[in-house]
Amino acid sequence: MDLIGLDRIEAAAGLLAPVIRRTPLVASRVLSEKAGADVLLKCENLQRTGSFKPRGAYNRIANLPAADRARGVVAASAGNHAQGVAWAAASLGIESTVFMPVGASLPKLVATRAYGATVQQVGEIIDDSLTAALEFAEHTGATLIHPFDHADVVAGQATVALEILEQQPQVGTVLVPTGGGGLLAGVAIALHHLAPHVRVIGVQAAGAAAWPGSLAAGKPVRAQHMSTMADGIAVGLPGAVPFAHVAEFVDTVVTVDEEELSRALLLCLERAKLIVEPAGAAGVAALMSTAARDLELEGQVAVILSGGNIDPLLLTRVIGHGLSAAGRYLALRLTLSDRPGALSGLLSVVGKTGASVVDVAHSRTGTSLAVDEVEVSLTLETRGPNHRADVLGALENAGYAVRVED
Repeated sequence: MDLIGLDRIEAAAGLLAPVIRRTPLVASRVLSEKAGADVLLKCENLQRTGSFKPRGAYNRIANLPAADRARGVVAASAGNHAQGVAWAAASLGIESTVFMPVGASLPKLVATRAYGATVQQVGEIIDDSLTAALEFAEHTGATLIHPFDHADVVAGQATVALEILEQQPQVGTVLVPTGGGGLLAGVAIALHHLAPHVRVIGVQAAGAAAWPGSLAAGKPVRAQHMSTMADGIAVGLPGAVPFAHVAEFVDTVVTVDEEELSRALLLCLERAKLIVEPAGAAGVAALMSTAARDLELEGQVAVILSGGNIDPLLLTRVIGHGLSAAGRYLALRLTLSDRPGALSGLLSVVGKTGASVVDVAHSRTGTSLAVDEVEVSLTLETRGPNHRADVLGALENAGYAVRVED
């Protein structure tokens, strides 16, 4: 396979310049303190359609011959790629059809239609939608726009790296959220040609990590396990085009777990004032992880926030999970004697610790309860791990048998 050259990336940059936002590269003091290096956030969550995807989609569609444009384009996606293709096709005056799973997020479904695509919901999983998209392409002659496995798509995504170098020429390390590999490959190619000293680190969700095994095997290998909140990088099989470039130019690929992702999303929201989806926060999660010291960071560190399209319902759940993972959200279950003043006594102990009560549930109907017992569920807000430990210690010292809920 021929490797993508700098000329192809520069051509993509020229094509995209009039239509794509030059997203900001902003400093993060809190992450700099955690990482022990100057950390900058590349805010692709502020890109058109809310992710980096329009870069590759627009470059791919704009390079189609006139005859192919006339037959339209088709894609299969549950999220960011769908919106990127819809926007790019509409911008170029081309008809687009997007196949999405029946259970696709309603906000993403509405947004894809709003950007101009005809949306068809097919199947329970994205593989079903892809099968339908391939059949549609064969029947109508529409061109399938792959989310990552095409040289024009990779070249379009590579323009993120060109912007980073223009905005901060002294960058020494770039962290890239990684699913199919289009963004990671593009960034690595551009930096190889223009700044080969820069260290490139891909970051995957541990629950959907195909890249470590694939790189070890020397070829794309399908992940055996796929379970993560980071649906934007939950890709079971790396693309052949990205793989050739990632294997050649990327320094390492690391993984982060679900708690690290939720803490990273919460930090972006609270400290950087940026709404980022779990996949988009993967690079931040790597910097915050217990294994961050093994990343071998060099110079100034740029972290790509690859997207911000998160369902509000998921955001609510992830914030709660992030608060819990950060030791600031404590859910307890206790059994009390069913007598007057028992609940107020419990709450008095909690109040003296300085914890805030978020919710109290009081039940006499549990099957494991004696006739003179009640079960109390408490949700508390604490100030961090040390305060959390203080609250638990105070309750235990007061004689309460506490069960901590996940």
